[in-house]
Amino acid sequence: MLKKILFTLLMLPMFINSAFADVNIVATLPWIGSIIREIGGDKVNITVLVKPNQDPHFIEAKPSMILKASKADILMYNGLDLEVGYLPLIITSSRNPRIQTGQKGNLDCSRYIAPIEIPQRDVDRSMGDIHPFGNPHYHLSPKNIMNVAEGIAQTLSDVDIANGKFYRANFISFKERLRERQKQWGDSLRGKRFIAFHKYFEYTAEEFGFQIIGYIEPMPGIPPSSAHIERLIGEINRIKPDGLLTTAYYGKRETEFLSQKTGVKVVVAPHDVGCREDVKDWFALMDKVIESLK
Repeated sequence: MLKKILFTLLMLPMFINSAFADVNIVATLPWIGSIIREIGGDKVNITVLVKPNQDPHFIEAKPSMILKASKADILMYNGLDLEVGYLPLIITSSRNPRIQTGQKGNLDCSRYIAPIEIPQRDVDRSMGDIHPFGNPHYHLSPKNIMNVAEGIAQTLSDVDIANGKFYRANFISFKERLRERQKQWGDSLRGKRFIAFHKYFEYTAEEFGFQIIGYIEPMPGIPPSSAHIERLIGEINRIKPDGLLTTAYYGKRETEFLSQKTGVKVVVAPHDVGCREDVKDWFALMDKVIESLK
C-alpha cells in the first residue's frame, strides 16, 4: 500500500502538468495567429512563421521554422497555395506526425471559405502569379473570418477535448463582437471605385460593395512596364477612380508616380496584423482598412 501511495505522489506532478499543458500552435500568417489568440486565450502557445511586413508570396523555409513545426500540436495555415513555396518542405522535414496532411493537427483555414476567382482554364506561368485554387487573400472579409474562427474553435476542441467548452465559448464571444463591429463598419464604401496594384482586396470589395475597376500590375505578380504605366495614366485620367489602392509592400513607387501624374490619391491600406503599431489584432486591422478606404 505504501509503495502505491509513493508511486501516486511521484506521478502526480506529471499528471498535473499534462492536464494543464498548453496546446502548441504554429501559424503561418499573423492574422491567423490573431484569430487563434481570440479563440484559444491562455490555453495555447502561438508561434507565427511569417513577419507582418514580409510578402507571403516569397517566403523561404528555414531550419528554425522546421524546428518549431516539429514541436507543434497543430499547424494552421492560409491555404489556396499561398504557402506552397515553403510550407510543404516544413511539414515534411518536421517529421511531426501530428501536423501531416490529413491529420487533425493540420488545419488549412481555406476549408471554411468559398474561394473566388478560380481559373476556368489550365494555369501556366505566362498568366502571371495565378493561384489555381482561387484568390488566397480572403482574410479581409468578416464573413470568411467568422467561418475560419469557427473552424479554429472546432479544431482546438478536437485536439484539446478537456478545454472544448472554453474554446466554443470564446468563439461565441468572438462572433458577437464581430457582428457588433459589422454594424459600425456599415456600407460607407458602397459605390466607391479603386484601381489596385495587386489582387488583394477582392473579397473585401465583394462584401463591402465597392469596385476594383483596374490593376496596376498587368498580370498578378508581374511588375508594370513603362508602356503599361503610360497607358494607365490616360485610363486613370479618363475614369477618375476614388483612389489607387495598395499595401506597404506592393507597388508604392508605381502608385505614387501615378498619383503625381493624375492627382488621384494613393490609399496604402494595412494588409495584416502587426504591419503597423496601431494594428494589434484582426479587428484593428479591419478598422484601419475601412478607415483607409473611406
